[in-house]
Amino acid sequence: MSSDRVINSLRFNQDHGCFTCAMDDGFRLYNVEPLVEKLSLAHNEVGSVSQVEMLHRCNVVAVVGGGSKPKFAENTVLIWDDKLKKFVIELTFTQPVTAVRLRRNKIIVAVRSRIFVFRYPDNTSKLFEFDTRDNPRGLVEVSPSTDHQIMVFPAHKCGSLQIVDIATTEENISSSPVTLTAHQSEIACIAVNQQGTKLASASKKGTLIRIWDAQTKKMLHELRRGSDPATLYCITFSHDSSYLCASSDKGTIHIFALKDTSLNKRSTLRKVGFLGQYVESQWGLANFTVPPECACICAFGPNSSVIAICVDGTFHKYVFTPEGNCNREAYDVFLDVGDDTHF
Repeated sequence: MSSDRVINSLRFNQDHGCFTCAMDDGFRLYNVEPLVEKLSLAHNEVGSVSQVEMLHRCNVVAVVGGGSKPKFAENTVLIWDDKLKKFVIELTFTQPVTAVRLRRNKIIVAVRSRIFVFRYPDNTSKLFEFDTRDNPRGLVEVSPSTDHQIMVFPAHKCGSLQIVDIATTEENISSSPVTLTAHQSEIACIAVNQQGTKLASASKKGTLIRIWDAQTKKMLHELRRGSDPATLYCITFSHDSSYLCASSDKGTIHIFALKDTSLNKRSTLRKVGFLGQYVESQWGLANFTVPPECACICAFGPNSSVIAICVDGTFHKYVFTPEGNCNREAYDVFLDVGDDTHF
């Protein structure tokens, strides 16, 4: 990949129907079905970019500078309004921004040791902030739901998560964070479902994914990605939370059943009476491969499909069945896909 096509990060929007591509040559937004470029801002407009976050499918995009040739500081979040064709909000912090998340009424920004929540879009101002464990990967997720506006991020204790309700719009008033002990080692990946009722977490070991009830904080399922340690890049719930997919540096996308867990594979040792955590684990019902050691995000598409977007510029679409079959339906190099100016 040429230097001007280096991808710094990828991220799906809230309904997984679009994704962002932050590059050394600016940024691009794509529609998933069909795969079409929707917006592109070049290096001369925005410089190199480390992160881009969409707000559903509207005209608002959050941008953070970074990469090899930045035009904007890495400690600043800029809100681009594509109708006005200009940046309309600028938020600056004392540390580099590690993540930005958008809701229709809030902007959430993570730096290495703190999470900030801002009122948005009218009278943009800070509502509250939370201290975190050192968080270099910018682990923070927020539900798009209006009924359960929960935010999840690492707690101070190793392997723990904080869960907080951010529904309020009054300054300095929020529910106290609830701490959930999720793993023994450092948290490496987290996810929240569309309804804000379930969480998923994985540690840096990367062998297990745990599913939690966001209200009771009880573990609902323990899913096994594999037996060898791996770096998890992404965990995503399906829209109705019936399934979950996960990607790692092993180059495999795993698909798990959450509603009907009998679909998940089990160890053959279980049938002959062996007991223990490994034997009792639930393994994915299906999987498919993408380029190994290539960072990749994954999400569910329509009609039992899973989409994988990789930093090598490739687009993968597979369709799976409850029986565990998984077949490729589409492959493309999204950086070469033409644009569609209707956004």
